[in-house]
Amino acid sequence: MASHDFTLTRAQSRRVDELAVDEFKMPSLVLMENAGRNAADCIERRYGSTVESQPRSVKIFCGAGNNGGDGFVIARHLCNAGFDVRLWLVGDRSRITHDAGVNLAIVSAMQLPVEDVVEGHDVGRIFDGFTQGDIIVDAMLGTGFSGNVRSPMASVISGINALQGCRVVSIDVPSGLDCDTGQHGNACVRADLTVTFVAAKSGFASSEAQSNLGEVVVADIGAPTSLIKRVLMERAGDS
Repeated sequence: MASHDFTLTRAQSRRVDELAVDEFKMPSLVLMENAGRNAADCIERRYGSTVESQPRSVKIFCGAGNNGGDGFVIARHLCNAGFDVRLWLVGDRSRITHDAGVNLAIVSAMQLPVEDVVEGHDVGRIFDGFTQGDIIVDAMLGTGFSGNVRSPMASVISGINALQGCRVVSIDVPSGLDCDTGQHGNACVRADLTVTFVAAKSGFASSEAQSNLGEVVVADIGAPTSLIKRVLMERAGDS
């Protein structure tokens, strides 16, 4: 179930995942796979895998959390669809979540290039080879984020926003955006397209969020419809 008819808060998004795992026995890896696969399909439909008969270039920036795990799934499926894929892991590899780590291991076994971006990294060098027409996938920070973005991710976000002629796709939320308030602090990705999961997030309606979201597309993660309705009923019962 995916819809534009309702919105979810940070807590509700987390609740959907928790119920899917705990009560419906859906492995969290399956939820991540569904999310990443549907996001990859959206990117392929929107932009195509080739430009003038050459493989289309996709640059994917992943964080160490589950949003980054979605990015690794996206990388695998876009590579299989014929895109030229490169990845950057922005953050401490030792802090990667289990599910993201599983999918990082898969793309590494596929020999897709993954470059670590850590404190002190020359971030500007990353963007030297980018060209107009590249697709940039932002899978760094998800719905759990609030506050200010730390270095070096803040510098990566600035580099993405400075690109000319590239298409920027954010996964679930633009990195740096608070999904509940729609506000951001010191850095936030300006996306052309945001592929969000299950439903738009509550903060997307704010005027501040509009310039960062771009077009919003809602994608499914395979969670049962009854589960999502239950989470929405819980909210109604609290109001």
